Amino acid sequence: MLAMDGRTVVVTGASSGVGAATATAFSRAGAHVVMAVRDVQRGQDAARSMGGSTEVRELDLADLSSVRAFADSWSGPLDILVNNAGVAGHRGAQTADGFDLQFGTNHLGHFALTNLLLPHITDRVVTVASGAHKAGEIHFEDLHLRGRKYGFAESYGQSKLANLLFTLELDRRLRQADSRILSLAAHPGYSATNLGTRGQPKALVAAANFAGRLFAQSSEHGALPSLFAATHDLPGASYVGPDGRGELRGSPTLVGRSAKASDPAAARRLWEISERLTDVRFGLATD
Repeated sequence: MLAMDGRTVVVTGASSGVGAATATAFSRAGAHVVMAVRDVQRGQDAARSMGGSTEVRELDLADLSSVRAFADSWSGPLDILVNNAGVAGHRGAQTADGFDLQFGTNHLGHFALTNLLLPHITDRVVTVASGAHKAGEIHFEDLHLRGRKYGFAESYGQSKLANLLFTLELDRRLRQADSRILSLAAHPGYSATNLGTRGQPKALVAAANFAGRLFAQSSEHGALPSLFAATHDLPGASYVGPDGRGELRGSPTLVGRSAKASDPAAARRLWEISERLTDVRFGLATD
């Protein structure tokens, strides 16, 4: 990894899994890493093993007041924002603002955070998506999935598709504003983390852990696409993932996305709805 001395990086969800591995790699490369985490104590425990320059700040992406407080407390330049945090599962759960927990956390929380921090960002935004976006669909008339039988896989797929549409529309708006900031996306493949296991039956968690030990790559390998997107010279809206079969594991490379994730009209529509839901607008002034 390239030397990152003198650079400042924010990684959301940095207290465990791929987020912790991402933060560790940045820190050991010389960056000052701000770990934006919901549980400060867990974040501090994780930071002790990272070495380098790390700082833990509270951020609950499922609460827009927390997102605003984090952004309001920021001063000075921010080179790279990695929108890594995510939730999976939690059938029927809602955010503090009444949104579906997965859509509200994975997409709306990061949408608001990015735009509120955008005046400080100097280099790029990397948003972590998932191969699950390919099975996703944006239910524009029912984004919180209240008018249908709730399925957490459906909700998760929608949130990850939203991540890629957000990346696409953010890139368009940055280009329109003649900004040098890049909007990029990455996905970790199949990595051994605790994502989606909290609150699940013990037998299901045990099965998931067993499958992870057999087939998943480590969190350190899962972090490589995010690190690649954050440090390499890439076109705006690029999507990075593992190069192995099914993009489940391997070395980072540019990967494709579904036709739904490449739809500029859907990306713009989602952006406009997200502005209304969060009461947050595009973070750079335009003529």
